[in-house]
Amino acid sequence: MPKKKILVTGATGFVGAYLLHHLLQLGEKNIRATKRPLSPMHLVSDIEDQVEWMEADIMDTTSLEDAMEGVTQVYHCAAMVSFNGKNAGQMIRVNQTGTANVVNVALDLGVEKLLFVSSIAAIGRHKKQNIIDENTKWQDSKWNSPYATSKHLAEMEVWRGIAEGLNAVVVNPSNILGSGFWKERTSTGQFFYKIWSGFPFYPIGGSGFVDVRDVIRFMVKLMESDISAERFIINAENLPFKTILDQIALSLNMKKPRIKLTPFMGEITWRVVWLISKLTGKEPFITKQMVRASKQNFVYENGKSLSIFPFNYTPIKNTLAETAEQFLLSTKDGFRPKVLPFDSQRQLNH
Repeated sequence: MPKKKILVTGATGFVGAYLLHHLLQLGEKNIRATKRPLSPMHLVSDIEDQVEWMEADIMDTTSLEDAMEGVTQVYHCAAMVSFNGKNAGQMIRVNQTGTANVVNVALDLGVEKLLFVSSIAAIGRHKKQNIIDENTKWQDSKWNSPYATSKHLAEMEVWRGIAEGLNAVVVNPSNILGSGFWKERTSTGQFFYKIWSGFPFYPIGGSGFVDVRDVIRFMVKLMESDISAERFIINAENLPFKTILDQIALSLNMKKPRIKLTPFMGEITWRVVWLISKLTGKEPFITKQMVRASKQNFVYENGKSLSIFPFNYTPIKNTLAETAEQFLLSTKDGFRPKVLPFDSQRQLNH
């Protein structure tokens, strides 16, 4: 049996960076990670010299072949995330074609196992079915954002690879919470920045939420198991957005958002912001996709993830409190991105 060698794609991003930290903490020594030339290294700066870095792009098969040479396990975390409608076409191409490239190279090089980080957005959902589990079928509908479509199509490439003989598994995390980049519009870290900045609105919907460290712990357990050709929703709790924002405000000692963002108000807001962005050339801080996602209220079942090996989820209130503590520290150093330590996690499973 060949010596284990791990590859993490998208290793400088939120999930990829936390994965690197955890793998190193577990004592893994043979880790390779991909980045692009201009990838920000803020989340991995303290462990950068403990990992073998390869410049690679999932749209470039040659660089992927170099990165995957001699690798036995692949965690495919790389993806494009955007809620700006003008990026929809590019995002779908990158996420679908890029994942197809990863799958094809893994098949060609005989990788032992691949784990794909998908999303709850990639699971089918429609207005008449608000309880979602791993067996829910995808349906093309207005409820699916371009991001959701891109992750669904990417996931289909993994299932195609499985049909062709690839040993692979899929995880579908809900909204992932934890310290990271505070001002990125595609990161849940922005919740803390917005509340700290006095953002007064709260959406009427709700969703699933999970600690980033739970996502990583589950991923590693799944990779090391004999489980193959299955998908798992990773979700700690289903909560209203207002509950999340109120808890953040409490942890930051700031005012709770007090103005309900009704569907009508949201539709007006994104159109006004869109017009301003056209006139100024600046990225819109709120988009149609954000508004329409914020009024949905789907419930994501996590029973399957709790049934395969010993595992418990971190209470979301604990995650928010720990993250808020780091956010307050970041206000003193220019909002420098931060990573929650695994050993401080108030977690029952070890």
